[in-house]
Amino acid sequence: MNEFKYSGTELELFAAAKNWKRYWSQQVRPFLRGDILEVGAGIGSNTPIVDADGAGRWTCLEPDPYLFTQLVQTLAKIPPRRVYEPICGTLQALKDQQFDTIIYIDVLEHIKDDREELYQATLHLRSRGHLIVLSPAHQCLFTPFDAAIGHFRRYNRSTLRRVSPSCVNLIRLRYLDSLGLIASTANLLLLRQSMPSIGQLGFWDRWMVPVSQVLDPCFRYNIGKSIIAVWAKP
Repeated sequence: MNEFKYSGTELELFAAAKNWKRYWSQQVRPFLRGDILEVGAGIGSNTPIVDADGAGRWTCLEPDPYLFTQLVQTLAKIPPRRVYEPICGTLQALKDQQFDTIIYIDVLEHIKDDREELYQATLHLRSRGHLIVLSPAHQCLFTPFDAAIGHFRRYNRSTLRRVSPSCVNLIRLRYLDSLGLIASTANLLLLRQSMPSIGQLGFWDRWMVPVSQVLDPCFRYNIGKSIIAVWAKP
């Protein structure tokens, strides 16, 4: 098994953010098709929410052996819709496997050489396939919480464009959770907390995310604390 050890402690905490997961999954679902690779699947809390149709195989790639054990247990509990394949490792463990969709859900910010990571991902992407990234936005919001869970950076539109592989076309780039951006800014300026409490997370997910879901289209997805990018391979 891979000796990678994930330093974050937030996966269980954010696993309960159901409204948020449903929101961003609605944004990426139109681009999911065929055989799908989820890079950095963690404990598997995102997989059953974002997977809606059950066509093709779904490969969950997770380098941390401890998280991988939990991932296997999570996948075993999902009602059988498709073939789920957990793999403990990084992209190098895939050898020559090819996919129609490759998705990074709050993962790319944990990878030091993000440009090389995305390039290597495109080598496993079939023609007309999609590469999807969801990440925290705005480096000015980088806090001790980011550092504590192993983030190297937060992204904005320009930084994601800079790491775009040349062999794919960027077809969607938008911010999500405009109200969450306001709350994150207030937290940074006033509370200076390194880790949100369970109560704060519950309030954000239950009350603020649904409001953001209404406001974000009004702002033309130009404001938000998270960013989503989708590339298509010709």
